[in-house]
Amino acid sequence: MLLGYNHNIPYKGSVFHIQTEDSGVKNPHIITLLYREGVILCSQKISYKDIIKIDNLESVVEDLMKEQHKDMLRRLKNGEFDEKAFGVAAQQTVEEKEEKIKETKSTVAATETPAPKTTKEPESSGIGLLFQETVQKSDLKTPDSAQSSKEAPKKQPAASLDDAILNFFGASPQK
Repeated sequence: MLLGYNHNIPYKGSVFHIQTEDSGVKNPHIITLLYREGVILCSQKISYKDIIKIDNLESVVEDLMKEQHKDMLRRLKNGEFDEKAFGVAAQQTVEEKEEKIKETKSTVAATETPAPKTTKEPESSGIGLLFQETVQKSDLKTPDSAQSSKEAPKKQPAASLDDAILNFFGASPQK
């Protein structure tokens, strides 16, 4: 039985985990799982019982594990799991989410300015008082307020998907 592979992959503002493991010659199969927030989004399983008697089994199984792990990473980066991970409505890009945050911040800033004072007495129903109060910044909660307090991951230079995969396995990119 070989040690498996585990990687955390940032993708569209979330962190996904890919795990690949060998079950050993008594149960000869390789399983790769894709997780988001502890939920399994996809599993892929292959059997190698038909090659169990070959001389270099460990090397072949290791190659099969690497290839299956890279395949799951490619599928994630190609958007295959977007609908399952984010839902149909959440297929927004990071830029759209950032634009929403900016709009929310400008709305908050606009509501923080005090309303002009009037000399007129408030109506007996008290509705006039509702419009004279200012909204405190701490009272407004945005869906992304917890996220905006966290530091955004640093952007790295763009690399091809194949180079990124090779880097995961400690191999140098081929040029």
